[in-house]
Amino acid sequence: MNSRRTFLYKSAVAGSGLILSPHFAFARSSGQEMLRVGLIGIGLRGTNHLKNLLLRDDVSIAAICDIDPVRVDLNLELIQKASQKKPRVFGKNDYDYRNLLELKDLDAVIISTPWEWHVKMAVDAMKAGKYAGLEVSAATTMEGCWDLVRTHEATGTHLMILENVNYRRDVMAVLNMVRQGVFGELMHFRCGYQHDLRFVKFNDGKSAYGKGAEFGEKGISESKWRTQYSLDRNADVYPTHGLGPVAVMCDINRGNQFESLTSHATKSRGLHNYIVETGGQDHPNADLKFKLGDVITTTIDTANGETILITHDTNLPRPYSLGFRVQGTKGLWEVDGNRMYIEGETEGHQWEPADFWLDKHDHPLWRKFGEYAEGSGHGGMDFFVLNAFVESAKRKIAPPMDAYDAAAWSAVTPLSEQSIAQGGAPQKFPDFTGGKWKTRKPYRWIKDTF
Repeated sequence: MNSRRTFLYKSAVAGSGLILSPHFAFARSSGQEMLRVGLIGIGLRGTNHLKNLLLRDDVSIAAICDIDPVRVDLNLELIQKASQKKPRVFGKNDYDYRNLLELKDLDAVIISTPWEWHVKMAVDAMKAGKYAGLEVSAATTMEGCWDLVRTHEATGTHLMILENVNYRRDVMAVLNMVRQGVFGELMHFRCGYQHDLRFVKFNDGKSAYGKGAEFGEKGISESKWRTQYSLDRNADVYPTHGLGPVAVMCDINRGNQFESLTSHATKSRGLHNYIVETGGQDHPNADLKFKLGDVITTTIDTANGETILITHDTNLPRPYSLGFRVQGTKGLWEVDGNRMYIEGETEGHQWEPADFWLDKHDHPLWRKFGEYAEGSGHGGMDFFVLNAFVESAKRKIAPPMDAYDAAAWSAVTPLSEQSIAQGGAPQKFPDFTGGKWKTRKPYRWIKDTF
């Protein structure tokens, strides 16, 4: 990002007070002027957050924490190049992050660690009074989901699940169409995480992108921990990228809720074949038995009568897609094929390219700030999700995606696991809001007035 763009990025954020509140509203900046942030976990994702935070003039990096000294040195170098003061450094052991949370000159933390650490770290952060930003998925067990909700309620400290896909440009345009009634009454959604991650789950033990059959202690980056979930669990272990945007569209936890789900799994072949292909038939990992079915299919029923079909597909060769489909009584949008059909508006009973519709209904946030989002990561959506976190934390207000959302979206993992184990038997969703979903206001956006 060149110096002009950096200037524009900082000036736009500071001057506009852009915020994505639970109403997707614009608001003038209020609360403290400078947010003091700590980062727990500075691997690839945490480093991306750091780079974006360093572009802001309303954030200071107070502390960083990671048990990998190589990552610590890399991030300290980035902070030095940005002419920021050297932060406090933690990481002498797995629990040194708790010493970071004791800092008095720290307002908020961003947690970007392996999944098994998410709940304990977020719970500790809320108990310490630190505004918590938590990477996805937020929790992998039902107990963990409840821990997030109960700790938030007991402490009054906020938690934001950092689901960046909710801010993808096409997703927000379709949300805009949903709010304007273009699709009519909502009926059905499809979504998922369909992404060939074999090269992430395995490598050559020398590079995160080196093609090989190693993982765990011999692996690099995510292969150190992520692959283990394919060995141990048969579930949708990563539901929120697809489910988060859909949940907002149908007002989950705000006038609607997930009622129940059923899940099914195919057999597991993809990872074994990949090991044999890259490491050979005699490689020790070729004898492993993976529990995770190559394709996990989950159907959710909602209180308001919609259905949601979620697909998890990461162990087979395929192009990337989150598989979005939004369907109502007047028409539908499908991301695959980039196509739209609106009765009476599109010609005949035929699909037409979605570009016209997505541009016409481009969300006001993207229309005004899309330029500044360029280069922030994942097509610009990282700018919006991080900005929502920073502005919410500065104001000490509820974030747009809160502890109740983190719990409801993440609960798909343990519930799908139970359903698959019971031959596809229906599983009831808990009401994490304790009935408040009936009166909580839906997400809305309000156009900027200045």
